[in-house]
Amino acid sequence: MIKKILFQSIFLSFLFTLKAFAAESGGMPQLNPEFWISQIFWLTITFGILYILLSRFILPRISNNLETRKSQISENIEAADKQRKDSELKIKEYEKTILDTKNKAKTYFQQSREKIIKDINIKRESLDKDLSEEVKKAETEIQNLKNQAPQKINKIAIETSKDLVQQLIGVEVNNSSISAIVDDLSKKNLGKYYGN
Repeated sequence: MIKKILFQSIFLSFLFTLKAFAAESGGMPQLNPEFWISQIFWLTITFGILYILLSRFILPRISNNLETRKSQISENIEAADKQRKDSELKIKEYEKTILDTKNKAKTYFQQSREKIIKDINIKRESLDKDLSEEVKKAETEIQNLKNQAPQKINKIAIETSKDLVQQLIGVEVNNSSISAIVDDLSKKNLGKYYGN
């Protein structure tokens, strides 16, 4: 590269030399041929130092920075891919956990429902049994009351009739005659009510 720059500078100086003879002596100093050698010398030194500085110090640092950035970007991309894969795995695990939890909740709900229905049926059966026993007891009591009612009614009727007759007539009537009349009337009335 230095050879190329040197060759170009010599070629350009040759071209300028041809044109410089035609220029006036009081013209631009860059076109004056007596300064060309020193200009070419300092031009070569300046561009050589600049080339050495760029090639040895500045460009390697820029190249290193670019390489560092490139490696850092590739590492970041790899880390991002890894994190994306990890997140996808976590999402799948999360969805699986949710599905398992839903299934367990359904199972628990179904078991609880079956247990509650079973308990309700047991309590219903127990209640039905208790109610049946209470109904039987009530029916027995009602039947006993029915059976005892005519006797009590007759007794009340005899006492009431005796008191009424005594108050109406003023004479005390014996219990046997009133009892015979009440029994006779009650048998007729019982036949109406009980279908005898």
